[in-house]
Amino acid sequence: MANPEVKPTGDEPGLMSAAPESSLVRGLIPYLSGLIALIALGWAAELPYRLGFVLYSEQALSAILALSLALVFLGVSVRRHKGVVPWHDWLAAALGLGAGLYTAIRYPILAEEFFFRPVETTILGAILILLVVEALRRTSGWSLLGVLLMFFAYALFGHLVPGRLAGRSLEVLGMFSFLGIDNVAMLGLPLRIISTIVLIFIFLGQLLLRSGGSAFFSDLASALMGRSRGGAAKIGVCASALFGSISGSAVANVASTGVITIPLMRQSGYKRHVSAAIEAVASTGGQILPPIMGAAAFLMAELLGVAYGDVVLAAILPALLYYFAVFIAADLEAARQGIGPVEEAAIPRLGKVLKEGWYFPIPFAVLIISLFGWNLTPETAGLYAAVCIIFLGLFLSYRGKRLRPGDILESLKATGQSSVQIVVIGAVAGIIIGIVDVTGLSFGLTFVLVQLGENSLLLLLFLTAGICIILGMGMPTTAIYFLLATLAAPPLIQLGVEPMAAHMFVLYFGLMSMITPPVALAAFTAANLAGADPMRTSVAALRFGWPGLVVPFLFVFGPSLLLYGTFFQVSLAAVTAMGGIWMTSAGIAGYLVHPLTAVTRTALTAGGLALMVPAEAFPGAWMVKVFGAVLCVFLVARLMGRKVTALS
Repeated sequence: MANPEVKPTGDEPGLMSAAPESSLVRGLIPYLSGLIALIALGWAAELPYRLGFVLYSEQALSAILALSLALVFLGVSVRRHKGVVPWHDWLAAALGLGAGLYTAIRYPILAEEFFFRPVETTILGAILILLVVEALRRTSGWSLLGVLLMFFAYALFGHLVPGRLAGRSLEVLGMFSFLGIDNVAMLGLPLRIISTIVLIFIFLGQLLLRSGGSAFFSDLASALMGRSRGGAAKIGVCASALFGSISGSAVANVASTGVITIPLMRQSGYKRHVSAAIEAVASTGGQILPPIMGAAAFLMAELLGVAYGDVVLAAILPALLYYFAVFIAADLEAARQGIGPVEEAAIPRLGKVLKEGWYFPIPFAVLIISLFGWNLTPETAGLYAAVCIIFLGLFLSYRGKRLRPGDILESLKATGQSSVQIVVIGAVAGIIIGIVDVTGLSFGLTFVLVQLGENSLLLLLFLTAGICIILGMGMPTTAIYFLLATLAAPPLIQLGVEPMAAHMFVLYFGLMSMITPPVALAAFTAANLAGADPMRTSVAALRFGWPGLVVPFLFVFGPSLLLYGTFFQVSLAAVTAMGGIWMTSAGIAGYLVHPLTAVTRTALTAGGLALMVPAEAFPGAWMVKVFGAVLCVFLVARLMGRKVTALS
């Protein structure tokens, strides 16, 4: 199907969605945005080292943060005030740019004098932190700001908290100096990962969009899935999964791909809220889909101290199970509603699609070979893939779309603009991590949760899942993961949960907040595009995306799903999980080979859930698994027998 290409806007976080009317601001924003991308690319390419300069990584981070703060106060203000930037926003932009660049230039001296706590570091730290707090409010709203303010309150008054959660308090001036300048706080790991790795992959995605990659992958999905039952929904799932993995934002992915996939599903016969729900679930899952996984995989690798490839390998089976469930749910919904394939005239020929766009998989092959074959760092691998896209895109075209030199410049600008929110979030995550470390909150919280979990790990997992969903409501994915990896994962690890499984657990449940009522950002965005009721859409999204709530428990109790174990253990876990998901999805949908009665639905759902129970979860788990398998086989055989009888 010749889908119209998704046009990149460069405003995925919603920061620069309106074109500035002020000529001065209109001129400044592209330059500032492009500089952010150039600094990130230059640092990833080790350009200072190659030119003979010795620079601290914190100098590059300070420069990127400075430019991002200026963009926040100019970009958001010009949108809000219709082209007129108030004097106080000009002042804030100038202060952010000036303080950040001054820190970048002076950082070697500031680092040497840090422990003497000179007035200079206190003033710089105070300016940067206060501006980051306001920038957070403007780009991410009040939910994440409220969390940050609670941590600030704990830093100042933590010594007044009773019991094990009591912490070491900080005095105000010392707090500004430490959190604003130290490399384990605002200029620490989160901002470094975002500035050196995530920005490279945002640039990669922008190049892919401008070279016709979005049209190619949409056409490929149409050619492969369009002729099957419910083909429109399956096309949407494929497209949203691919773009979601690159964009790293469920909401941004819904906004960009949903304008094509939702109308396509509606034309095929899916109801409004169902179309929106499928799009929301597929877009949310893109951030757990290897090899890119948005920003999460890079962050997880750094926090766990493992290779990026290890995270990708561990994520493969859970991600496949998630999308298998979405495909099954879309197929069963199509069967139940009598929805057929996409019209033949609208489906492109697979041979033609591959003949024109054969070169698009090459950059991804370069990325995977660089990561797994050559063991290069993620930023270097991403840089190689970006160079590959540029080289191929300049000389080859898809459906008449070819990458022009001007598109490369536009990709740089769009990368800077779309990274502003995540840069601010990275700075905030560093502040939170700094507070947690210096006050001792991590030790106190871990002690309390471990005591709770000693009696019941399952209870602690349910509590952690609830905390993840609640904290994740209204928050961007990167912020969710950083916060939860700092607070919720350590207690699980201390109780014997595999570190990879613990971090995957909090990532999954943080993501599920995107489709979980009452604040389901991805579902609400999709509902707006479909003209559907937001709450009804989010409930339907849970019906399709329920494995995102179950699979994390499976790999905690059965790490075989993370490829930990023998070939037999991994195969058994994968096959039984797929069978259980299929049967449970059929029970939830109320349809398998024909509509199901209430009793059959309940029995099939119970059998499917029992079949998914990990064999190593507890003594006697094998019995539960065998019972589930027998029950499912019995019910399916009975349903198939009825169908044969009806046909005869």
